[in-house]
Amino acid sequence: MQRNLQESSTVGAEVSACVCFNLRKAARAMTQLYDGVLRPSGLRVTQFSVLAVLARSGPLTQSRLARATVTDRTTLTRNLRLLEARGLIRIDQGADRREREVGLTEAGRKALAKAYPLWKEAQSRVARHVERGPRTSGVGTLVADLAALVAVARR
Repeated sequence: MQRNLQESSTVGAEVSACVCFNLRKAARAMTQLYDGVLRPSGLRVTQFSVLAVLARSGPLTQSRLARATVTDRTTLTRNLRLLEARGLIRIDQGADRREREVGLTEAGRKALAKAYPLWKEAQSRVARHVERGPRTSGVGTLVADLAALVAVARR
């Protein structure tokens, strides 16, 4: 019994240093922060991000949008239905009849423009704290480190 408690304690300590566990915990906390700040716009940060990707890239197939946002197709489809129902995106048949193409509507551009200052507020709040933290290398370095982790996961 004593050995099992020690093993459990060791496993717990190792898991608390797990990169995946800590990234997911940080992601949940950041999602809550951004969602709270974005609330007046009526968008969640996941929706804001999809609209921003479409604004930057133009229409994308669902497959390319899923890759760009690192979102599984089921989750993306569910999120796209909500955005389409609000008239913020349109989903058309792609060049290949099996593929759907997603584009931003004028209402989507307006919603993104309304939410952008709120997103900037959340982004600035996070940046201020990152700059004061133990690693003062800044948000740019943090984002680059996270992109490197995405690349590792995709290999």
